[in-house]
Amino acid sequence: MDSKINILEQKKAEALLGGGEKRIESQHKKGKLTARERIHLLMDEGSFEEIGMLVTHRSTDFGLDKERYLGDGVVTGYGNINGRLVYVFSQDFTVFGGSLSETHAEKICKIMDLAMQNGAPVIGLNDSGGARIQEGVVSLGGYADIFYRNVRASGVIPQLSAIMGPCAGGAVYSPAITDFILMVENTSYMFVTGPNVVKTVTHEEVTSEELGGAMTHASKSGVTHFACANEVEALNHIKQLLSYVPQNCEEDAPSVPYEAGNELRPVLNTIIPDNANQPYDIREVIEQVIDADSFLEVHKNFAENIVVGFARLAGKSIGIVANQPAVLAGVLDIHSSTKAARFVRFCDSFNIPLLVFEDVPGFLPGTDQEWNAIITNGAKLLYAFSEATVPRITVITRKAYGGAYDVMNSKHIGADMNYAWPSAEIAVMGAKGAAEIIFKNEIAAAKDKDAKWKEKEAEYQTMFANPYRAAERGFVDEVIKPEETRMKLIRAFKMLENKVDKLPQKKHGNIPL
Repeated sequence: MDSKINILEQKKAEALLGGGEKRIESQHKKGKLTARERIHLLMDEGSFEEIGMLVTHRSTDFGLDKERYLGDGVVTGYGNINGRLVYVFSQDFTVFGGSLSETHAEKICKIMDLAMQNGAPVIGLNDSGGARIQEGVVSLGGYADIFYRNVRASGVIPQLSAIMGPCAGGAVYSPAITDFILMVENTSYMFVTGPNVVKTVTHEEVTSEELGGAMTHASKSGVTHFACANEVEALNHIKQLLSYVPQNCEEDAPSVPYEAGNELRPVLNTIIPDNANQPYDIREVIEQVIDADSFLEVHKNFAENIVVGFARLAGKSIGIVANQPAVLAGVLDIHSSTKAARFVRFCDSFNIPLLVFEDVPGFLPGTDQEWNAIITNGAKLLYAFSEATVPRITVITRKAYGGAYDVMNSKHIGADMNYAWPSAEIAVMGAKGAAEIIFKNEIAAAKDKDAKWKEKEAEYQTMFANPYRAAERGFVDEVIKPEETRMKLIRAFKMLENKVDKLPQKKHGNIPL
């Protein structure tokens, strides 16, 4: 038996070396960790159990039968993060550049199946040159097997993708289907076609970083949710993100101990400027309302006119969607609508209550917006809120104009509780535009047109640009002092924690994609 155990130990040692010392050294020189080092930093100490360590590829074409590595370029298994079960795969760039083969894909599919069967998150650490060309269509089939499982798992278990190196061609579509993507600045990139193909087809000169680097996707495309300075930061971000979400769609998000105290926040009384056209940072409102230092912003550098992210309120996990008056006056446009809609649907999938802060003057006008389908894209956010069955609360801090008022989780589309501050202006449009339409003839007939226009603007402002007409109709449940906001929200979410709301029986809806 000793000799047989020795053989086993030798094989394990061989598997642990991946593509060998030279390639590991090369990986380190690029500023990148190895597949196993990443898992070691991500998982609780000693909790990782590897599956498929001795797997090798089956291909014999192009001399591959003479080059085999145990594990075949991906480390897969399960373990704990902060005591909670997770499944993980980590691609090994030292073995065939992390390229995906038939057996490589089978290993990933196996842990995805286990994750679904046992109701636990799955985390992919991607670092791959793409499909293994020598295997041809077999490797492409492996990608499709993974995509199929990504879709089946969507909304059932959380799926997180960290891009730790190259991710090109068909490889990008698995992360794109998952719930959150994290990228590492300067060492990771994603694109369907690389710089060389782009140059050949369109004659554009572009680097990998410019075409598909972390900051490109964090700010321009919105493909990635988090751009991290280095791999350690990315792995820590995964841990932080998981702390806000449940194991699966049947469970509630984890909570942390909380001791009640004085919940009044007088600072909130002074945040809204006296001039309704003056901007302020909605993050100041968020930070005052939530538990201290609990806000994890998502998509921070993309569509900055809306702010989304996770936070805790009295120790409970919540999702926040907030118009940002400091950027484009907080208008809704194509990117902000899709950004918020995606986040709302994630929270609803995983039983995370939604808190909306509303200060929106409307949808962004212009040919660029109309020709690029602001109608359809704005409808995505409307659809997402209307479909959500989790507890939903809206706080109108200032402007709530036009169709954007409806879209931002209004009472009419199923919000459970709607609060307004005394500074709220709930109307079809701003007083200036409304006066020009309603009192057009009176203004035209007046000797002093400017004076008449200002008089009528003030008249409309007094009549409609306040929260009280909406409160009279019951569209706003309560007009509250800003300082009371945190206290009211804690009590309301507590009241709603056993909410049951079922959608009509159907196969699935048809969201305006």
